[in-house]
Amino acid sequence: MAASNHIAHTLLLRAHLPKTASAIFTEKVLHKPLHLRPTSPDLNSRDARAQRRLHRIRKKEKSQRRKKPKPLSAKEKRVSGIYDIPKNAQKYDSYVPLHRMWLGYMWEILGMNKGKEVYLMAQSAGSKLASADYHGAEMTVVRSRCTGLVGLTGIVVRDTKFTIQIITKKNQLKIIPKKHTIFRFEIQQPGPNDGMRLEGRTGQDANPNQSLKIFIFELHGSQFENRATDRATKKFKHKHMIDL
Repeated sequence: MAASNHIAHTLLLRAHLPKTASAIFTEKVLHKPLHLRPTSPDLNSRDARAQRRLHRIRKKEKSQRRKKPKPLSAKEKRVSGIYDIPKNAQKYDSYVPLHRMWLGYMWEILGMNKGKEVYLMAQSAGSKLASADYHGAEMTVVRSRCTGLVGLTGIVVRDTKFTIQIITKKNQLKIIPKKHTIFRFEIQQPGPNDGMRLEGRTGQDANPNQSLKIFIFELHGSQFENRATDRATKKFKHKHMIDL
């Protein structure tokens, strides 16, 4: 295309002298490559854009997975009632299987073998009882500064730092403070067969032909003012009971 017929050269002549207009046209227009964008999108560029977007999404999801959820505060737990036992679940019979499982758990940690004589001493069994879990134990309040609590018996359904919650045989939930309270529980020696009645209170009830020992333990609640998970790792120490 001749320079005189080019629209760019015509426009340049209006602003510059003919010699200057020809030089600018030759340098800036005639010898400069013109990059045209294709009318249809490039498949390679579109795939690269999608890959970058997918990479950003995956990177964001990975960073979110690394962040641990913020735990609930004590106030939020109380408001939500996450640890509350509903009224329809406060039934004594529902927790009897839990009590039987707890008896098997205590037999194991105390080394009670079926059909064998067992001798327990404070030095050997004290540390095991101090770190044991009492969810499922059937406890009785034998001494307390609150006389209305004395005589309450039930299965432990929750063991907190300062209280023990039990379900009585009347299907009532009772919250008992540990401080200045003594709890009593019994563990019957396992019989020689698996068909013995775990709920029996005497050896004659479990097996008429064999007398089984019943071990009676007492827990001083003031010395157990910690959670079950914390108590499992706490070292047992002999202490004098000053408050008795």
